[in-house]
Amino acid sequence: MSIWEYANPKKFVETTTPLLPWTFGLAGLCLVGGLIWGFFFTPDDYRQGATVKIIYLHVPSALMAINAWLMMLVASLIWLVRRHHVSALAARAAAPVGVTMTLVALVTGAIWGQPMWGTWWAWDPRLTSFLILFLFYLGYMALWEAIADPDTAADLTSVLCIVGSVFALLSRYAVNFWNQGLHQGASLSLDAEKNVADIFYYPLLACIAGFVLLFLALVLLRTRTEIRVRRIRALELRARRAEART
Repeated sequence: MSIWEYANPKKFVETTTPLLPWTFGLAGLCLVGGLIWGFFFTPDDYRQGATVKIIYLHVPSALMAINAWLMMLVASLIWLVRRHHVSALAARAAAPVGVTMTLVALVTGAIWGQPMWGTWWAWDPRLTSFLILFLFYLGYMALWEAIADPDTAADLTSVLCIVGSVFALLSRYAVNFWNQGLHQGASLSLDAEKNVADIFYYPLLACIAGFVLLFLALVLLRTRTEIRVRRIRALELRARRAEART
């Protein structure tokens, strides 16, 4: 069985139908469990106090904001190379989810940063690149809506996605590029010494798993919706042409 079989819209819908309830269920379980564990059963930090607990929302949302755009990049490249409509629709479906994750990351970052830095916003390299990424999300969605022909819209938004990927990478690695930024380094790292303490680490992993599963479930659901919308439009166009001939 080839992975490209799922580029067939009918095959995609049939395959994802039984997966959706399980994905949403696991996402809810991980999110509810992780957030309750993190907010109610972990102690305050000795320096940041209770403010540290916003990590359970900020880190997963920031992680998914970046990876959502990278997922859109992969789907856009598949569209440009293979011309599979499901990949273009999946990229379009992921954008509203990704922009929501980015907004959550920006808001929670401001709430977290205010008591730490004494300000709600600073033109820190990572914060600035994240704000630009948020604007790219908005521009991406606006471009889809502005162009009537779906294939042309998919082509142009794919190019925009490639350009915006620079800022997705900058927002991920800005702390490494510019050491003078206010933003702290990664909370999760392959280097065990740089990770948060275990008492925060494990509920954080549960929250990250929940955000990943929620993103996956929402993208699958929205892609199925985009497929159905395109089918309806195709049927309407066919009906109009039939009426014009008669």
